[in-house]
Amino acid sequence: MNNTPPTYGKIILLNGTSSSGKTCLLRALQDSLPEPYLEAGIDKFIWMLPERYLERPLWDEILGLATTAGQAGHTLMAGMHQAIAALSRTGNNVLADHVLVEPGWVQECAALFHDLPAYLIGVRCPLEVLIQRERSRKNRTLGQAEAQYALAHAHGLYDLEVDTSLSSPEECAAQIRTRLADPRPPEAFRRLYTSL
Repeated sequence: MNNTPPTYGKIILLNGTSSSGKTCLLRALQDSLPEPYLEAGIDKFIWMLPERYLERPLWDEILGLATTAGQAGHTLMAGMHQAIAALSRTGNNVLADHVLVEPGWVQECAALFHDLPAYLIGVRCPLEVLIQRERSRKNRTLGQAEAQYALAHAHGLYDLEVDTSLSSPEECAAQIRTRLADPRPPEAFRRLYTSL
């Protein structure tokens, strides 16, 4: 019987609106962190669905809209949150991008991650920059970032915030690595959990 206490993997949850730069930041982190980090974010889970669910009107009816989730969206996100926690509890480091537009998702993450080495990182960007990015990209729904803007950061607590309009993905990744090296433990999820 092994009496060694478990070593939990770190969780880095990147939260921000659509077009805020989460995907580029996630790639920069995976490339620069010395340990391997598994990508287990929102896009990975959405792309597990049958292809027909990714097209409108099924997306809107079943998964939900940019600011609210449908039943399938809630079920999918609950599975993602549980999977992230399970990966950490088995010693895997995890990187995940998210859009925390639903207060219930914040509460669920806090309940699952508060006793794990989980960092909640706010990925910020001014609204005018988000709108311009959305227009210039061919794979985004116009208006999505603006609709999410007031909701994604409504909970207001982070271990660190980065601004992708001021810093490159590599510079933002460096800021996050500095926070990880800080001996202070992450506290955003713990504080959110105690406020439930």
